[in-house]
Amino acid sequence: MSTTTPSTTPVSTTSISTTRRRRITPARALQATLTGYLPMILALMIIVFPLLWMLSSSFKASGEIVTANPSFLPHQPTLKNYGDVAGALPIGRLFANSAAVTLIGGGVKLLLAITTAYAVVFIDTAWSKFVFAFVLAALMFPGEAAVIPNYITIATMGGRNTLWGIILPGLGSAFGTFLMRQQYLTIPKSLLEAAEIDGAGHWRKLWRIVVPVSVPTIATVGLITIVTEWNSYLWPLIITDTPSHMTLPVGLNLLKSAESSTGVYGTLMAGATLIIIPILIIFAALQKYIVAGLTQGAVKE
Repeated sequence: MSTTTPSTTPVSTTSISTTRRRRITPARALQATLTGYLPMILALMIIVFPLLWMLSSSFKASGEIVTANPSFLPHQPTLKNYGDVAGALPIGRLFANSAAVTLIGGGVKLLLAITTAYAVVFIDTAWSKFVFAFVLAALMFPGEAAVIPNYITIATMGGRNTLWGIILPGLGSAFGTFLMRQQYLTIPKSLLEAAEIDGAGHWRKLWRIVVPVSVPTIATVGLITIVTEWNSYLWPLIITDTPSHMTLPVGLNLLKSAESSTGVYGTLMAGATLIIIPILIIFAALQKYIVAGLTQGAVKE
């Protein structure tokens, strides 16, 4: 006597996912558009449109900018505005000054943020919390309040009209230290304890373990630091008064004032475009690291 086993038909996972998939109805599509895509498009237009207008105006003649019927695209594109900028400003010298201030100041800031945050998190001393309290206090302290003391100090040291006078007062980065500390807190201390058992010191643990796993956050802090240094205006304006030591944002003041002549608008647009282009290139190069750094702590395994 034979017994038959009832056959079981496997259920397709594709059919289950298809059944569970929510149907896209016109109401849901409208809701997604109003709550998601439309605000995103509006925000993008608000942010990008002034930049596109600036870029377009840099190729316009003055008569096309100051007119009762302005147009977005130039009718007769011209490079005269960029030539005027190069003729009115020592653009090469200004660019070199900005590059030096950004690379040296930004590099030292980033290095201090990496090392200071490591000391606060992984070196257990009685002063760690005290130091971090000072970092938080520095975040709440407005930088403008330190302009006069910094000016007196740097001028007394002979730092007026020097690049080191521009760089020195801003070498500390409370925000970078805070952001790096938050990243270091997510690193398991067991990794560093294992390295310490193998004989690794603090310097080796920092550069062999902590820094490689913190590259996205380091890139984010680096970009913020670079943008801050490159666009810095108030302090370089106060501490320098000679074109040979000015940075690009301050050097634009050497152009004729827009209040005295409407013909300078196109030149100002061209100068502002030259300032923004290097930052856009750096952002494009670091974009994937920045996105990873901002989302690193948002995913649980």
